[in-house]
Amino acid sequence: MGNRALFRTSRGKLAPKADAVNEAGGLAYRLSPKHALAQYAATGCLNQTYYATAAAQLETVLRLCGDVEPEFIAKTAVYCRERGYMKDMPALLCAALTAREDGLPWLKRTFGRVLDNGRMLRGFVQIVRSGVVGRKSFGSAVKRLIQEWLEGRTDEQLFRDSVGQKPSMADIVKMVHPRPTGEQRSALYAYMLDREYRVEQLPPIVREYEAYKRGESGDVPNVPFQMLDSLGLGTEEWTQICRNAKWQMTRMNLNTFQRHGVFGTEEEPNREMIELVAERLSNPKAIRSARAFPYQLLAAYRNTRAPRVIREALQDAMEVAIENVPAIDGQVYVFPDVSGSMHDPVTGHRRGATTKVRCVDAAALIAAAIVRKNETARVIPFKEDVVDVDINPRDSVMTNAAKMSSLPAGGTNCSAPLALLNKRKASADMLIYVSDYESWVDRPASHGSWLSGYGGFSPTETMRQWEAFRSRNADAKMVCIDLTPYETSQVREDARDDILQIGGFSDTVFTVLADFAAGRMGPEHWVGLIGQVEL
Repeated sequence: MGNRALFRTSRGKLAPKADAVNEAGGLAYRLSPKHALAQYAATGCLNQTYYATAAAQLETVLRLCGDVEPEFIAKTAVYCRERGYMKDMPALLCAALTAREDGLPWLKRTFGRVLDNGRMLRGFVQIVRSGVVGRKSFGSAVKRLIQEWLEGRTDEQLFRDSVGQKPSMADIVKMVHPRPTGEQRSALYAYMLDREYRVEQLPPIVREYEAYKRGESGDVPNVPFQMLDSLGLGTEEWTQICRNAKWQMTRMNLNTFQRHGVFGTEEEPNREMIELVAERLSNPKAIRSARAFPYQLLAAYRNTRAPRVIREALQDAMEVAIENVPAIDGQVYVFPDVSGSMHDPVTGHRRGATTKVRCVDAAALIAAAIVRKNETARVIPFKEDVVDVDINPRDSVMTNAAKMSSLPAGGTNCSAPLALLNKRKASADMLIYVSDYESWVDRPASHGSWLSGYGGFSPTETMRQWEAFRSRNADAKMVCIDLTPYETSQVREDARDDILQIGGFSDTVFTVLADFAAGRMGPEHWVGLIGQVEL
């Protein structure tokens, strides 16, 4: 009889062998080219991260674009712009299509949807002209797309789009030589290019702006505040700017308005403006229209010095921003990663403009939002081991997020919370990880012991623990929300119906989570969802 210890029957499925080593040196599973490209598009901001430089990210994305068909590149660009609200990465994907002979038909279908404002167009032009995608010139087809984009903007939109440099909108006009569609557009182009024009032919918004600059009008024109910032404005002018500001501009400039006296002083507050801004920030329609990221609200709430009523309005806005969080049937556990690598900025390091919101803040925010909508959910933060934390579902999302993100950092051990549940023989219907998945603490003691069978890697410990958990909870599902742009994961999804891997930190992840929990997703899950984008 064979050795019984060696030949015992395994419970549950056999965990698949790992096929990669992650950036932290731990065992991992390599994502498919399509999934990896989607992951980079949903989380990558082309800035320095904990484990990768901006240049390395760029090189990886361009390589992945060469590994997938142009249709999927186009659909990924649309998905990550329209649903993930990303900026630089969708523009890069559009630029990558210009370098492929089979890419232009798909670029034509996506151009206006992805490059939906002046900033996006300027980013696209900058990327193409840099030569990083393999070409520097537009060619007649791309040039025509840009001309059509310019023709499709109103004169007022184009004037507002003229904010920004390198390249400026004037630079783009010089590059593609659009034909003016009338006297007003001709005068606007001449104005932008610093050529001769007749003032009476300029669009009204431009005439108002120039009149204000010359001191001929006391009314602050309704233009982007960047056009006014260098004019030495006082409290009265800034108050008028605040009155005219849209939702995102208001959120981003609360401290600017505070500094210039828009909200008055503590002794003599300007209650009218305080209430106006508070109502604007908490307006559900405005929040949805602004495509507000929950983490942007968290950043504003933490950093603003505005009056308490406005800070409370940001908390109200958070409740709207997380409205896509599903109520999940059964027992839910959430595992936010609080390890050291999660303390890097969620959008990476960018010189002079690095966000103060870290990956750990975003993870804690997602966990707090899920608990807010699922009061029986339990949170188990982890680093090299699990961390005890008391989360009250009736506390605000801001309060619980702050509590979790302030936990001490450490190494990364993604299997720790699963191992704890297995030790307790716990039952659950849904497990939700929020991490960068750079697990290394739970790797085997030596490289030699990684190998098993006939020369393949052994499974990751996270995958081992999941199969053990599933042997007791056959209908359980696991969602892995990845906040960082890397090519590996701690679990293998393949065509399984029990694991969902999704990247991103917008509220789109909540929508996908809801669909997965309700069984409304196909076998390819997130990648399949991107593939369903209609062009």
